[in-house]
Amino acid sequence: MHGEVDQSNFPIKKEGDGRSPAGVFNLSSVFGYKPINEMKKLKMPYIHISDMTECIDDPNSKYYNEIVSRDEIQTEDSVDWRSSEKMREAGIYYELGVVVEQNSDPIVKGDGSCIFLHNWKEPNETMSGCTAMSPTNMVEIVNWLDADKNPIIVQLTKQWYDKL
Repeated sequence: MHGEVDQSNFPIKKEGDGRSPAGVFNLSSVFGYKPINEMKKLKMPYIHISDMTECIDDPNSKYYNEIVSRDEIQTEDSVDWRSSEKMREAGIYYELGVVVEQNSDPIVKGDGSCIFLHNWKEPNETMSGCTAMSPTNMVEIVNWLDADKNPIIVQLTKQWYDKL
């Protein structure tokens, strides 16, 4: 943002490490339980979360780090994952959220998946990779984001924040 930053020494996210990724990431879309017609102020692409929506966290799947709808997968043979986040079952957490484009271009198997901004239930909760906030703040952020302005998030360790 203020000149090139070498991100090669940033901590590397790995699947299941319980850490949030460090770096600069695009925010690509909003997701939630409400139908799109109820998202009046939205200026971002929207993914409606149904009972069939899953984020695939199985590094051996061809759908790794993708949000898919199980009912849109052509045949049962195409469901090649053993692990996923069934997003509708996440309760308040995934009621509203934003997709963080970590490990997305290109997708590297095992370098982390399903990283989001999303609601918390309690302020003192910890997440295992995502960034959570109050539902009120989540609504404010979702309504503020604008795809035409190429929104990003910068997440750093305290050490890297102090250095940069």
